[in-house]
Amino acid sequence: MRLIALPVTLAVISTGLSAQDARQIVTRSVELDQTNWQRLKDYTWIVHSTERHFGSSGKMKSEDRSAWETLVLDGEPYRRMLQRNNRQLSASEQRKEQEKLDKSAGRLARETPQQKQQRLAEFEKRRRKERAFIREIPDAYELRMVREDKVDGLDVWVIAGTPKPGYQPKDRDARVFNRIRGEIWIDKSTYQWVRVEARTIDTISFGLVLARLNPGARLVFEQVHAADGLWLPKRLYMQGGGRVALLKRIAMDQELTWSDYRKFQVDTRVLPVQ
Repeated sequence: MRLIALPVTLAVISTGLSAQDARQIVTRSVELDQTNWQRLKDYTWIVHSTERHFGSSGKMKSEDRSAWETLVLDGEPYRRMLQRNNRQLSASEQRKEQEKLDKSAGRLARETPQQKQQRLAEFEKRRRKERAFIREIPDAYELRMVREDKVDGLDVWVIAGTPKPGYQPKDRDARVFNRIRGEIWIDKSTYQWVRVEARTIDTISFGLVLARLNPGARLVFEQVHAADGLWLPKRLYMQGGGRVALLKRIAMDQELTWSDYRKFQVDTRVLPVQ
């Protein structure tokens, strides 16, 4: 992220691509991201999470490992825990997870066609809203081509973005863009995001219980090609410090990895165990 002016200039000349080219590439990749997000709801997967907390000296105080499986229950995702507090669930805990799953499946099975239609429409509206702010990236950032690179055998463009002065976000969630800068690795052949690295350059406040994320927090997001032009999350790493409720200081990192993607058949339903 900390780039010296001369190397950047030489890199842009070597690629032969202008800032306008960079904007067009990112715009196309953002629209593909929206498509990926829509198609993701038709897949099941497993996530492994590792969360570490650190003291003021930088020494790790605690580590928590967990894992869960995301299923599709009648059109909506459902999370079933597999691992919690650094251990696999006990037989008793597994039964409780199954009971919760059966209860949810039973409730959905009793829906009328009208109730199901309304529920799915509301769910779809929420999903579109969750990701809509990403579309503002081409307008919210000054984009420049940094260099060409290779990641996992893929030829990519590396495009850097810095917040555009005076930009007024349209979506509430897009307000964080003026406090974040980053780089995007975009596959040349598919225009899909291979990797995103971002850092906060100012304090970010969020949540009902006011929390603050300090400048310098880091985020790395990676994707993998699944099938039929679809790219899905592979890894997310977050590292940073801040405050919770403006009092408690926190310093932590978290890593999420996705695996075992499976296409969910639209004519399949998860039914409660009798």
